[in-house]
Formats: sequence, structure tokens, C-alpha cells
Amino acid sequence: MRGDLTRHWIALTLLAWGVIAAWFLWSHWPQVYWLALGDTDDNMRLMQVRAWLNGQAWYDLRQYRLNPPAGFDIHWSRIVDLPIAGLILLFRPFTTELWAEKLACGIAPLLPLSIAMLGLGATVRRLVHPLAWPVAIVLLLGTAATMPMFMPERIDHHGWQLAMLSLTVAGLCDPRQARGGAMVGLASAVSLAIGLELLPYAAMAGAIIALRWVWDRDEARRLAVYAVTLGGGTGAGFAAFASNANYAMRCDALTPVWLSAVAAAGALLLVLALANPASRAVRLGLAVAAAVAIVVCYVHFFPQCLGRLEGVSPELQRSWLDNVREAKPIYKHPFRSAFPISALPVVGLFGAGLALWMARRDPARLRGWAVVALFALFAALMLLWQARAGPAAQLLAVPSATALAWVLIPLVLNHRVMAVRVFGTVGAALIVSGLFAGLVIRWLPIDRPNKYVQRVNRANARCATIPSLTALNRYPAQTVFTFTDLGPRLITLTHHSAIAGPYHRNGDAILDVQHAFSRSPAEAHAIMKRHGATLLLLCPDMAESTIYRSRNPGGFYDRLAHGQVPAWLTPLPLPAKSPLRLFRID
Repeated sequence: MRGDLTRHWIALTLLAWGVIAAWFLWSHWPQVYWLALGDTDDNMRLMQVRAWLNGQAWYDLRQYRLNPPAGFDIHWSRIVDLPIAGLILLFRPFTTELWAEKLACGIAPLLPLSIAMLGLGATVRRLVHPLAWPVAIVLLLGTAATMPMFMPERIDHHGWQLAMLSLTVAGLCDPRQARGGAMVGLASAVSLAIGLELLPYAAMAGAIIALRWVWDRDEARRLAVYAVTLGGGTGAGFAAFASNANYAMRCDALTPVWLSAVAAAGALLLVLALANPASRAVRLGLAVAAAVAIVVCYVHFFPQCLGRLEGVSPELQRSWLDNVREAKPIYKHPFRSAFPISALPVVGLFGAGLALWMARRDPARLRGWAVVALFALFAALMLLWQARAGPAAQLLAVPSATALAWVLIPLVLNHRVMAVRVFGTVGAALIVSGLFAGLVIRWLPIDRPNKYVQRVNRANARCATIPSLTALNRYPAQTVFTFTDLGPRLITLTHHSAIAGPYHRNGDAILDVQHAFSRSPAEAHAIMKRHGATLLLLCPDMAESTIYRSRNPGGFYDRLAHGQVPAWLTPLPLPAKSPLRLFRID
């Protein structure tokens, strides 16, 4: 039995993934049935896939139903579109178009989960024990921030990037240098071609490989293969997936800016690997010089990338980006959300420290754990920059938490006192998995949502449902002026167009929406007329609406909320229980 678990671990992991995927698909069937794409990015991803399947060019990622007629360019690539589109085409002959989309959106996010499970399994097999991979799977399934990225209907790109991150950490600790270097290089290239969210982790992985070479010149082969696959893979990703708009010198995606930076880094690392001087001091000096050269050239040639995000004005930075919750440090979040995110990364650091101490007499394992510990520490520190680093931090904590579980749980299971064996095992499992944080939050009366927050949450959920929005299809297709956060969902579920979505390349349209709802009714009317909007759609108590009321009392939206409807707005009927309000703009 033990031999089978060791020899056939890949097949058994994929079998476990199949069972887990089936369970999540069943447990999330209501979300699949209602196409409950809970995030604006998920809705935009589906619209991007629809446009491609309906004939829009491969390299044209402009969304023409937001801010029509010109539309706006989105900074993503089509890599993540491929499995979604493939599944839709697979199901089309057997069901309706809507059901093909529902099933595709339910299954597609579960695909990268299989890669993440294999990547983590490979890592713990090398560093903890050949039989430790099931423990890593169990710990992954318990993550509070990572697993939601793989859930049905979460079709945006984060799951795929996390899968590439799991392969990165597996490649970093791979004893076979060429294979490990290639895995890190290709995984980083794919992640960069998908989006730049995990760029800091890709840079850290490259730095770790360079440091391994500085310490041990025998690591030159790993460094050389990494350099070639990183540069070549990124170039291939740009050629195959970069949109027409991303050939501009932008800084928010894999454009010529980042392509040239990555290519230069790969070329310099390859030169270092081929030179491979015998002196460690010389290797360190060359590595530092290469890093400084890359930074200096980047600052010199691309100074536009050092300030605010392109297309974001100072006003939009203040009114929108500075208030995006996930972009704030973890310590600025309420305890109820911050504690479950940070618990496992902290536990992982303790596990990494224990693993390093236990591997102190095994040079090979010590090097592997040093890499994993450094990567996990970096990911945990990233939480102090932005809370959106939580899924990656938890993923990278799983190998270290597995090592801690491998030591702690047998210790209490074999204790002579039955109470320790029973309660100690449960307690140890809750601690090493980080699940204790969820229990603490559940039972402590801290930051519990009050009635006002509950009302806002209900509005956010009800207004975005199929029954609520498809009622608008009784009216002819036209341009609807509505909240920025409602725009992507509106165009996904109806035949109407909207003005804006929460995307920085759509910055001018976002400001127009903000100005319309915040200023006088006359100014709002002028803005809507300029955009050709003929319908106004409101969701009372939606989170975005509360901002307009609190920041701009007496503004256009605040007056509407108090029942002061200007003469140029005519109420239009919707179903009796609809949470929405619809007006014709005269």
C-alpha cells in the first residue's frame, strides 16, 4: 500500500482531484445554475470569451459594450479564455448556449486546482516525506483565501496564476537542475503572460535561483536553463497572446516594456551561468551588478512605470484606487477578515523554521527548505503591502505547514494519555491548518456585520441576480447608465450596454459615472447625454451607492435616494419584487 502511494502518487492525486472537483461542482450547483459570477472580473472574462466565440479577433480584446461605441481595451490576455471556450464548444452540441456557459464556468476554475495539487505534492514529497502529499492536499483544501480562487464560477485568471506559483516552488526545490530551472522559467513565463499580479513572486523566484548559484557554482545549469526558458517562454507568450493594445509601451501587462525587461534579465543570467567564475565573491558581485543594471535601465527607459498606474488621474486615484480594499495592507482590514487570511502563513513560518532545524544535517534537504522558507517569508511579508497577496501566501505556506503536521500530529497521536491523543490531535490539526482562525472569528463578537452592512450585502447580492437583471430585457437594447460595479454584470446578463466597469483603462468613464452621481442633476443629465445613455439603472443600498451618499450629500444620487426625481427622468416598470429602479432618460 505504501509503495503504491509513493509510485503512483500523480495518478492518485489526479483521482483525488476528480473526486474533489465533483464534490465542489455538486455543492456549488446553485451558483452554477444561476451563473453566479460573483466578481466583476469573472463577468468580464465571460464577456471576453463570448466576444471571441462570436467572431471578435483573437488579438482584439476591446470590450465594445462598455462605454460604447468605442468601448475600451482590457489588459488581460486570452490564455485563460482557452479552457472556458473549449468547454463551451464541448457542451454546445448537447445543450443550450446558456447551459453550455453555465457548465463551462462551473468546471473551468477547477482545472488549475489539479496543477496546484500536483505542484504542492511534488514539493512535500521531496522535502517532507514521499507519503506526505495527501496531507498537503488536505491543508490546501482548508485554506480560507486560496481555495475560493478555484471554486466553480470563479473563472478569472487568479486560479491559473496560483497553479503556476505551485509549480514554481516545486521547481525551486527540484534536485534535478535542468528540470527545476525549466519548470520555474516556464511557470513564471505563463504567469506573466496571463497577468502581472504575481510579478513580484516571479522576480523573487529568479532571485532565489541566482542566490543558489552564488552560493554553489554547481547550480549553473539550473540558472542557465531558467534563463533560457524564462526569456524564451515570455517571448512566446507575448507573441501568442498579447493583444493589439498591449503592443503599446504600457506598464500594466506583458507589453514591450516588461518583455524587454524579462528578456534582458534572462540574457544576463545566461551570461552569468556560462561564465560561472570559481570565486563566490566574484559571482556575488556579478549578480549584484546584473540586478543593478536591470533596475537602472528600467528606470531610464520606462520612467512612466514608476508613478501612478497609466490612465489613472490623481482624482481617480483618490476616489477609487486608494479605496480598493484588497489593495490595502492586511493590518488595515478588519480583524474578522485579516485573521483567517494571515493565520496559515504565520503557522507556515513556524513550520519552515522547524523544518530547517530538522534538516540541518542533510545539506540537500536544507537547501530545499531554505528556498521554500525564503519564498514563504516573502509571501507573508507581501501581506503587509496588499491583502490581495493572501491566496499566494497561504498556498506557499502549505509545504511548511505539512512539515509541521508531519511532526506534531504523530507526536500527539502516540501520546500515552488518551485525552491528549483525542483532543491534542484535533487541536494540532486545527493549528497547523490555520482553521482555528475561522473558529475564533465565528465565536468572538468582533467586527460582526451590523444591520446596515447586512442591508448593503443583501443589495449587492440581489441586484446582480439573473431574475433581477434579465427583467431589463423586456426593453429594447440600449445604453444604460448605472454604477461602475454593476456594469460588467449588466452586460453579461442582458442585451444592454453600460458605461463603465472597475478597470483602470476605463478611467475617464469611471470618473464620468462618479461625477454624474455626485454632482448636480443638471451635470448628471449632461454626462448621460454625452454618453448616449437612454436608461438609468439604480440599485439602492448597493455598496457603491452608499459612497455617493456619504461623500456628496445633496448630490444627484443622494437626491434620488430621498425621492427627489428630476423631470427628465421617467420611472419604468419592473417586476414587483425587483430590488432595482429603472428610469428613462428624456
